[in-house]
Order: sequence, then C-alpha cells, then structure tokens
Amino acid sequence: MKDLTQIKEEKRRFKFGNNWKQYLKLLNQQKINFSKECLLGFLDEKTLKGKKFLDVGSGSGLSSLVAKIAGAEVYSFDYDEESVACSQYLKHKYFPDDPKWKIAQGSALDSKYLASLGKFDIVYSWGVLHHTGEMDQALELIEQNVAENGKLFISLYNDQGLTSKFWIAIKKAYVNSPYLIQQIILFLCYLRLWGPTTIKDFIKFRPFYTWKNYSQNRGMSPQQDVKDWVGGYPFEVSKPEKIIHFFIKKGYNLQKLKTCGGGKGCNEFLFVKNK
Repeated sequence: MKDLTQIKEEKRRFKFGNNWKQYLKLLNQQKINFSKECLLGFLDEKTLKGKKFLDVGSGSGLSSLVAKIAGAEVYSFDYDEESVACSQYLKHKYFPDDPKWKIAQGSALDSKYLASLGKFDIVYSWGVLHHTGEMDQALELIEQNVAENGKLFISLYNDQGLTSKFWIAIKKAYVNSPYLIQQIILFLCYLRLWGPTTIKDFIKFRPFYTWKNYSQNRGMSPQQDVKDWVGGYPFEVSKPEKIIHFFIKKGYNLQKLKTCGGGKGCNEFLFVKNK
C-alpha cells in the first residue's frame, strides 16, 4: 500500500499517459516510418534483428514499436500506468501474439527491478530520466542494463541556466494548480512558445505553416507538445559535458552527440560500452 508521501508525490507528477493516448489517435504509417528512420539512423544500424532492446520509459510505445518492426526483441516499461496501456495498445494492434515484445510497469529508480531485467544490446530512454525526480540515480541504474559492446541512447533536457529555472517554476506551478489555473498557464505558454513563430509565418505570407507541419517533424501535435512541455514535472536539466564525463568514467565511448544548440530541448547521446 502506498503511504501518504507517495500519494502526494504522484499527485504532483504530470500524467504523461493522458497526453500519449491523444497522440496515438493521430499515429499513422508515415509517422511510424519516420520514427523508425530516426531511430535506426541515430543508432547507426540498418536492422535490429538479433538485438535485445530495452525501452526505459516507453511513453506512447512508438519507439518500442519501431524497434520491434526493425527486428529487435523488445522489453518496454514505464512508471505511468496509462503510458503502459499505450504500449500495450500498439502491441495488440501490430504484434498481438509476439512473445518477444514484453511490456510492464516499472520505475527507472527501482534497482532490484532493473537488475532483474538483465543485459540488453540497446538501452534506450528518450526524454524520460529528467522526469524521474532523481536523474543522476536513474543514469547510474540503467547503465547497468547495457551489455558489453552494447549501445546506450538517451536524451536529456539541456541546462539553460536561469531560463531552465524559470521553466521549473512554471512546471511546478502547473502540476500544483487547479484545472482553471492550469488552463491559464497553458494559454500564456502557448503565446510565449508559439507567438513569435506564428508572427514570422504571417510576415512570410505563409500563415500557420509551422503549426500545420509541426507534427510531421516532432510527432506530437503542437497542442500536445505544449501541454507535455509545460506539465512535465519533475524536471531536471544537464549540460552535455556533464553527461559525457559521467559515462566516460563508467567505461563508455561517445559515438554520437546531437545538441539542441544551447536552446530549450533535449541533447541526444549515443554511447557504446567497452568490454
């Protein structure tokens, strides 16, 4: 049974699964193909056949799905029950009887649970560990699931200094506010995040061009993405050099790095674990 502290903490957490359910309503083959292309491209793999793939914080389940399509044996887990349901929905739709895609509820901070999963050729966690509330601990734990010569593909929010502190305050206010206040916060953030881009599109005589084409590149609709961004609490950030130094000390080589150019967003890292 959960104690009072746990219940209070869960109430302060953003329910990502609600947003992912809405996203899956917009999922189509084009987005699946694009996601597969992005995943394999960053991993420098043409196929994942014969690979074991661990999706830490599976969210919508899309990355797990495309890893399975690419030939991997997949294990997906998420802390959020509705996110788990999203992965189960995709498995039921595309791989209903495949025993080589397993889905469970679990935490990236549960050392015993992670140890029970064993080693994987690819450990993947995109935009997740900075929402655990204990990012450094999560990094310590999930790297133990990477097999020798295995790959670790993670993305983490960029540290923007004072700007990041501003967004932490906004996110904390959002998850602790009643519904009406949340809608006001969302509206103001829409203006901040989309106002300048929308004005630029009008100046270029292509009204709402970026808005209309956004989901093709990002996956989510603009509405879902803003809500996901504003509500995403707990929230931690990191500088690329901190993450690189952390994993080099653990015996990894950095194979690939894609930064967000110092702005708001995630830095992506691909590490390879030495023998």
